[in-house]
Amino acid sequence: MGVAERRYRQKEEVRNLILDTAWKQIEEVGVQALSIRKVAEAIEYSIPVIYSHFDSKEAILNEFVKKGFNALTQQISKARDAHEKPAEKVMAMALAYWDFAAGNREAYQLMFGLGIPSCSQARSMPEIQAFSEVVKTVLQEAIASGAHSGSDVFLKFQSYWSILHGIISIRLMGGHAEKEREELDLAVLKDTITGFIYALI
Repeated sequence: MGVAERRYRQKEEVRNLILDTAWKQIEEVGVQALSIRKVAEAIEYSIPVIYSHFDSKEAILNEFVKKGFNALTQQISKARDAHEKPAEKVMAMALAYWDFAAGNREAYQLMFGLGIPSCSQARSMPEIQAFSEVVKTVLQEAIASGAHSGSDVFLKFQSYWSILHGIISIRLMGGHAEKEREELDLAVLKDTITGFIYALI
C-alpha cells in the first residue's frame, strides 16, 4: 500500500469515526445537543481535525440526510419492483415509506426537520432528486395507464409526498403510540392513498 493510499484510508477512517460518533450523540441526546466540540472530545481529536473533514455541524447533518434519502429510495424501489401494476406500485411505495419512517425515526425526523425539502434543496442534493425521480416515474406510469393522462405529475408528486409526510408526522409527534393507534394511523394512510390512486387513475 502506497503512502497516498494509506493517508486516504486513514482520512476515511477518521471521517467515518466522526460520523459514527455524531450519530451516536444524536441518538442519545438529540440533534440540538450535537456539537463539533463534543464530537472532538468523544473521539479524542482536536476540533481542527473535525473541521478538516466537515465545515460545520450542518455539514455533518447533511451527510445523515443524504444517507437517509439513499436508504429510503432503496426501500421504496424494492417495494415498487415487487409489483407490476402502477396502482399496486403506488400503494407499495407508500407502505414502504411508512415502514422506513417507523423503523428509522431519528433519521426521518432529521431528514424532514423543517418539513418537505424545497425545490432548491432537492436540486442541490442528488439523493433527494433520486428519491423524487423514483416516485415521479411511477406516478407518471399510473397517470398514463388511466383516464387522466393530462394530469400534472409534479403536482401529483407533491400531493402524494404531502399525504405520506403529513400522516407520518402526526404519528411521530405522538411518540411511541400504542399498537391500536399505530394500526389506526396505518389504516388512515392506506385509505388516503387508495383515494389518491382512485383520483390518479
